Amino acid sequence: MSLARGLWQANHDLAEKILAHGFVRGLGNGTLPLDCFKAYVAQDAYFLEAFARAYGFCLAYSEARADIESFADLIGGVREELGLHKGYAARWGVRLDGVTPGRATAAYVDFLLATARHGLLGDTIAAMTPCMRLYAFLGQSLAMHPYAERYGEWIKTYADPGFEALSARLEGLLDRHAEDCDSVRANYRRAMQLEHDFFDANFWPAT
Repeated sequence: MSLARGLWQANHDLAEKILAHGFVRGLGNGTLPLDCFKAYVAQDAYFLEAFARAYGFCLAYSEARADIESFADLIGGVREELGLHKGYAARWGVRLDGVTPGRATAAYVDFLLATARHGLLGDTIAAMTPCMRLYAFLGQSLAMHPYAERYGEWIKTYADPGFEALSARLEGLLDRHAEDCDSVRANYRRAMQLEHDFFDANFWPAT
């Protein structure tokens, strides 16, 4: 079993917990309050900009041409996601400039960039892979069943084979550069926990 696959299986409990979260269920059935989604879009755009910078660190510390090409393509994937967010912003009046990060967003960004600055590719990729694999998992899981059109674009984006290919590409980089060690396992687990906290922070169901 590859390291990437083993880490995903070891953290699948958190993936299932996130899939069952009210925010994600609300994306699927369309009941997520729009204000929750708008707040999520702003916070996620802020996070994605940091995610792109973390890829930039990986790019800077890469030596093999194949790795340089892969990280450049992955940065391109982030640009596409940000384009999705800009579409939401235009449609629903979400401001993406001057976003003040919430506590969960700041914790995730700080963890990611602090890890990336150390320049250890394996550790950095281990901190980044959960985001990609989790979103592919969520999109594909929601797309397996009938879903409401309200947030259908979000589901289609992350269920798309193109996003799966990017996730698999990052996992390939994880297998190439990381070792099965405490820091890699800790970074992967921490990122999964921060993903849960991020969804939870942007969910306040109507009472």
